Amino acid sequence: MFEPKTLPSKLKARMSHQVLLYYWFTEIALPEEFAKAHRAKCQELGLRGRILIAHEGINGTVSGLAESCQAYQEWLKSDARFAGMEFKVDPHGGHAFRALHIRVRPEIITMGREVVGRPAPHLSPSEWRERMAREDTVLIDGRNAYESELGHFEGALCPPIQNFRDLPDWLEEHREEFEGKQILTYCTGGIRCEKLTAWMLQSGFKDVYQLDGGIVKYGQDPETAGEGFVGTNVVFDERVQVSAGDRAKPLTACRECGTECSNYVNCANVECNLRMILCPTCEEQTQRCCSEECRGAPRRRLKGKKWHETARQIQRGTV
Repeated sequence: MFEPKTLPSKLKARMSHQVLLYYWFTEIALPEEFAKAHRAKCQELGLRGRILIAHEGINGTVSGLAESCQAYQEWLKSDARFAGMEFKVDPHGGHAFRALHIRVRPEIITMGREVVGRPAPHLSPSEWRERMAREDTVLIDGRNAYESELGHFEGALCPPIQNFRDLPDWLEEHREEFEGKQILTYCTGGIRCEKLTAWMLQSGFKDVYQLDGGIVKYGQDPETAGEGFVGTNVVFDERVQVSAGDRAKPLTACRECGTECSNYVNCANVECNLRMILCPTCEEQTQRCCSEECRGAPRRRLKGKKWHETARQIQRGTV
């Protein structure tokens, strides 16, 4: 894992690939047939990624050559059902996925609750920045605990949940804490807040708002550029975590040298696997191990290599 940084604009312009993050709630009468046609188009364009399709819409992240990603956006928007869909685009040096996976599911974001009615109003990045500084607001992280541990807005409540479907129960248990407050919710790209805030409003929560486009859009907006966010943004592709914007602050410090960073790694000893913060320099110096004992362990993962590859090297005596 690396220390995520915002790329210079000149470097972004030279990158050959893009990563698209998108979702759209719309009626898809025959999701299986739509998935079949969708797969054919993605294969034609050489795209990889994960796409969920349901009667309620589409939710996806794909990577591909910049021109292929542009063609994909135009193809989807040519369908009137998706004409208003917004794509969040990140330049990248190659594919962010190893394969293409398209699945038909009951929900494009699983909450396991019946949701009726409209979601809460959206706040633009600049509106969000202004409101989150007020004393009469409470910020709720709509993601799982392992995501908020790596990065979150300053002062946000980060529920200790492992699955999005557990969030409604947590909110019910803490309902009294939100009385008389404006409730601001956020997530990675916005889709979880769409369903979450609709459920909150139908469940009697008052004065609820959501961050338009999530952390991704807030970090990309030149006016806000991640201001007020600490740490990194977790994404669900091979990048794992990315910068939340030029003005986002490091979440914590390296456990070895104290340098501010957000390089979150697991101990290379597979029997330990301790999660820790190490700057890139100390990660190399410690061999990504938390102790001398772990550095001498026989079963260690090499950075960027799968365990079975490491095991063969151990057997050859080269690790």
